[in-house]
Amino acid sequence: MTTGSSSRERRPDGAALVIAAILAGLAVVIFWQTSQMRLPPLQQRVGPTVFPYVIASGLVLLAIGTVVSAMRGSFPERSKDDYAPIFWIIGGLVGQIMLLSVAGFSIATGVLFACTAKAFGRGPIWQTALIGAVFSFVVWFIFAKGLQLSLPAGPLERLLTTGSF
Repeated sequence: MTTGSSSRERRPDGAALVIAAILAGLAVVIFWQTSQMRLPPLQQRVGPTVFPYVIASGLVLLAIGTVVSAMRGSFPERSKDDYAPIFWIIGGLVGQIMLLSVAGFSIATGVLFACTAKAFGRGPIWQTALIGAVFSFVVWFIFAKGLQLSLPAGPLERLLTTGSF
């Protein structure tokens, strides 16, 4: 008792094929850029080129696996996108970029943390901004004072480390 064609013809997943092409393209760029590196003779065997070649090889394997899965049609059905969380995260990134040189690392990254938390439906934004700024200050302190690395300092960092704005 058949009411129609029981075996639907599978079509390759176009989005997965695009992702595979992007992965393969990244691998080609990494291979090419790494091959263009000029190294002293002592570093030619094992040196700074090994790790990029490993990464590029991994990208090639991922591209091949993605093509195979796309041809089999074995990717799960994708759900609809919810754009509000995406806009919150993008807004947080833009806010961080704009505030980084003016407000410093802690406040700018606290804004990013708050916007990302809002995108995931967590807490009031003022609370998550405060939590993010505290965590970001700890990270800034470890990097700037402990490791002697440079991260943008703003009024909060200057106030808490030197006692003045």
